[in-house]
Amino acid sequence: MKLCEILPLFALFTFTQQATSPQDKCACELINSEKAFPHDKFSTVEDQSSKCNSNITPQKTMEMESLLLGLERRLPQLQEDVSMLEREDDGELYAVVSLQVIENELREINQLIDRLNRTTLGNQRLTNDSTKQLEELRAEMQELETYDTMQVIKTQKSNLRLRKDLEQCRTGAHTITHPTQPPHGYCPHGQFVNITRPRLHTAGEYPGSYKYGAWGQDPKPEAGRERWYWLVMLTSGNKFSNYVRLYSSLSSLIVGVSQPGNVQIHSSNPTTNTIQGPNVVMYGGALYYNCYNQDAVCRFNLTTKTVSNLQLPKGTRYNSKGNFCHLDECYQFTDLDLATDESGVWVIYTTTQDFGNLVLSKVEETEPLRLSQTWRTSVYKQGVTNTFVVCGVLYATRYIDKDVEEVFYSFDTRTGLERFNVGVFINKMSPNIYALNYSPVNQMLHAYCDSLMVSYKVLFN
Repeated sequence: MKLCEILPLFALFTFTQQATSPQDKCACELINSEKAFPHDKFSTVEDQSSKCNSNITPQKTMEMESLLLGLERRLPQLQEDVSMLEREDDGELYAVVSLQVIENELREINQLIDRLNRTTLGNQRLTNDSTKQLEELRAEMQELETYDTMQVIKTQKSNLRLRKDLEQCRTGAHTITHPTQPPHGYCPHGQFVNITRPRLHTAGEYPGSYKYGAWGQDPKPEAGRERWYWLVMLTSGNKFSNYVRLYSSLSSLIVGVSQPGNVQIHSSNPTTNTIQGPNVVMYGGALYYNCYNQDAVCRFNLTTKTVSNLQLPKGTRYNSKGNFCHLDECYQFTDLDLATDESGVWVIYTTTQDFGNLVLSKVEETEPLRLSQTWRTSVYKQGVTNTFVVCGVLYATRYIDKDVEEVFYSFDTRTGLERFNVGVFINKMSPNIYALNYSPVNQMLHAYCDSLMVSYKVLFN
């Protein structure tokens, strides 16, 4: 080996030894030229946004809607009473009594207007304050984004746009053709996808008095009754009832003016063919419900005041032996659940042969009543809190907590397909929903919750 080749190797070795010598020390000083992140300001922004969310609630909007509906009902009534007085004024006792009635109505209307004015002013102040807060929050968030030197937020926004464009591309490229469906399975609205927050809530005429009950609209009303609403309250030990209460409009139900009033099934309560349990529906001018002390469906015709009976299959559980339940409570006398959809009336129940699983049957509007077809499911009824039917699909709910109920299960009568992962959540105004009815008239869900009447809009894609 040549001497010129040995010398560079020896020099390299010497340098390495010196670099790794324990006597030598290396110190680095890191200087950050960036400003420190303002954690205090970020915490303040979080607190302000939480406060804004707590101040703006659906209840504030629904309060105004309820007051406006009350005025909508009262003003035409006042006009009608004044017109009657002008037509029939005798200048004596009748005129005095009529004027007193009109004076009372004016006083109530003024009270409604005062409440509406106070609510409106409060909402205006809330809107102004919230607008100012949102502008301040937006400015502060934009300032905080300047600390994102690695462009994380900008990249996330860009990724979201790309993901949205990709999804639209996929959807447009693969159009799905839906098969032809039989009448009871056809849904003109599309596929059920969600439920809104409460659109309306009211305590009605008897706030807090009757824990169990049901309410709603007739999907197939008689002429002149298209705007009517019905209400059934279990007045005997929260178990039984012997009448249905009628209201000429939604506003009259909200303000507690029942016209034409009660239609009585029987003078006694309970007795043969009166109502047992809260799960009732109205269809075609008749009330469908669980007959008192029977494994049968009763149909009470409100015009003729007659009752028809439909005996359910042998082994059907009744008298509070097959209730809806959750971990803390079972809802008494909910063995039979009646439901309406676009095609008519359904009954949901359970039998000893089905080991407590839900059974669904279609009720035919014949005389006498009969079941046309029956479907059996694999969902256990006492793990369910309520059911309803939309376009021939059975949906079941379960209790999550005092504020939320989940639509977790569905059974399609057209295909026989069961799903246990529907995952649609209902925001509750009270812990327990004792009755849940779907109205195909306006695609609303009517819930009766601890004496409170609540409605939700069903959303389709």
